[in-house]
Amino acid sequence: MSTHATRRNLIEQQAERFKPPVFRPRRSRWDDLLAALRRFLDLQAGSAWRDLRVELATASGTVLDVGCGAQVFRSLLPPSAQYRGIDTRDALDRFGYAVPDTEYVDQDDWNVPPASVDVVLCTEVLEHIEAPAPFVANLFGCLRPGGRLVLTVPFAARWHFVPYDYWRYTPSSLDLLLREAGFRDVRVTARGNPVTVACYKAMALCLIPFMGAAGHPGRRLLGAALLPVLGGLALVGTLSLRWDWGEDCLGYTVTARRPPVS
Repeated sequence: MSTHATRRNLIEQQAERFKPPVFRPRRSRWDDLLAALRRFLDLQAGSAWRDLRVELATASGTVLDVGCGAQVFRSLLPPSAQYRGIDTRDALDRFGYAVPDTEYVDQDDWNVPPASVDVVLCTEVLEHIEAPAPFVANLFGCLRPGGRLVLTVPFAARWHFVPYDYWRYTPSSLDLLLREAGFRDVRVTARGNPVTVACYKAMALCLIPFMGAAGHPGRRLLGAALLPVLGGLALVGTLSLRWDWGEDCLGYTVTARRPPVS
């Protein structure tokens, strides 16, 4: 039997061995504290928060959060902004989200009038879309002329929400996809750098003792011993977000505009 034949056929895999807990809707100060801890230990979430805190600070008018999950970035919007969160009807089955004030819609009918939104927010969603071009066309169609898209995607991220994770995007592919949909003024910036990615991957190794067989005492002891290492890596990874260099990163933050009517 060949070595290839003894390796897993990943097409048959239908779930992760270890699935991080889903994000919680913001209901209390306790939720804020847990979210801050999550962002410290989850560099993907922390880096996205860091960028969106800036991008959403001046948002105005109607903000449509597409694939909003637990609406974790809603609190970054100014009080004057009008928020609307939508997600797919199968969000609970696929991703574990069922938030009372989210509108659950069909993938092909978002129940959003054309050219009615000032800002479209779409965070860590595009990698889960089977057909990205029609989806991006819908993002474009929702926006008023001159409206703005704010989007994030992962890059150095593990296969997650298996099997509903289909793509990893480069700056070149993001620019191509958005421009073909009609967007202009496309800007793609990296979240992190090679140091951030190294910390992120090493942190994942520290979590192995918590994957499966959670009751095994040896694993519990090893996991406890690695907690200081996990915290140190999280600190270094967070500090590394200050520097923009290299071609490897955790993910990308993208902004673009629908052209105004000439």
